[in-house]
Amino acid sequence: MLQALASSALQSDLSSTFQFGRGDSGGCWIIFAPKPHLAEGILVPDLAGWRRRWMPDYPDTVYVTLPPDWVCEVFSASTRRLDRLEKRPVYSREGVGHLWLVYPAARTLEACEMHEGQWLLIARAKDDDPVSIRPFDAITFSLRDLWP
Repeated sequence: MLQALASSALQSDLSSTFQFGRGDSGGCWIIFAPKPHLAEGILVPDLAGWRRRWMPDYPDTVYVTLPPDWVCEVFSASTRRLDRLEKRPVYSREGVGHLWLVYPAARTLEACEMHEGQWLLIARAKDDDPVSIRPFDAITFSLRDLWP
């Protein structure tokens, strides 16, 4: 249940500005559990975001073949290994630019950015730290929003 709460809260924090344009251009689609079909098959991140300049219309399909610009994996005990060890290299190969890793049990967020084919850790936040991290650094929200 911690995973569901964290995913829902994060989607709400990001969507209000970046998808619905409250205080911003509304330049992203922020989607819960999308099914991008990538070269390695179907991966289902907890959240993913596509810039509207690359995907101007929301697809009327079951899946999308365009890799997301940002993905977020919200770890649970049963998904941690898959999310951290198996999905990360695929996201790298497919050109995902930003990866956020949320650990609800530890109340932490790690943000990585693709740099020369490698994930570079660009930020860490914990507990109730303020979060303003690329690619969503136009806003600040409290990490506390994600925890009960």
